[in-house]
Amino acid sequence: MEEKIKTLSALYATHFTAELDRVRLRTGKVTERIKIDHPAAAAILPFIDPAHILLVRQWRYALGKETIELPAGKADPGEELDVCALRELEEETGYHAERLIPIFNFYPAIGYSNELIRIYGASGLTRIDRVIDEDEIAQVEVMTVDHALDLILRGVIHDSKSALGILLFQARQARGEIPQDFFG
Repeated sequence: MEEKIKTLSALYATHFTAELDRVRLRTGKVTERIKIDHPAAAAILPFIDPAHILLVRQWRYALGKETIELPAGKADPGEELDVCALRELEEETGYHAERLIPIFNFYPAIGYSNELIRIYGASGLTRIDRVIDEDEIAQVEVMTVDHALDLILRGVIHDSKSALGILLFQARQARGEIPQDFFG
């Protein structure tokens, strides 16, 4: 157990807060910890058909480069994560999903953030008349699951939620944990 002694500095942004705290460790040693308080988020592995998925190309400022990822985003205040997942899918790809199943929950930065991401599988996709958020998404791509796996293994897709989503969906499917009617 670590005891917070005092907050040394804080940053309050639109969607998260970050605090630098002085803490006492269980051994009595005093040190500093950073804590980011972040809303939960949803990521979606959208299947066009059993062999093809949608991924998005997105500029990531912190990395200084474009990445290939699952559509995803943070939940609005009071928004359930399944509703968030469907909303983000529509905003980032222009598709609506008929079926949505949870795949995995994880904390992407457990050492300093409380952000939780729930990954969903989505199927029964229908193109809707919606303008994609061009400030956020550079391109929507359809690719085979096999090609996406190859990009993960080659280090081209290096985003944790995307790699986890694709790999864990396949693992759950191999174990018979994906409902028979998932693909319609």
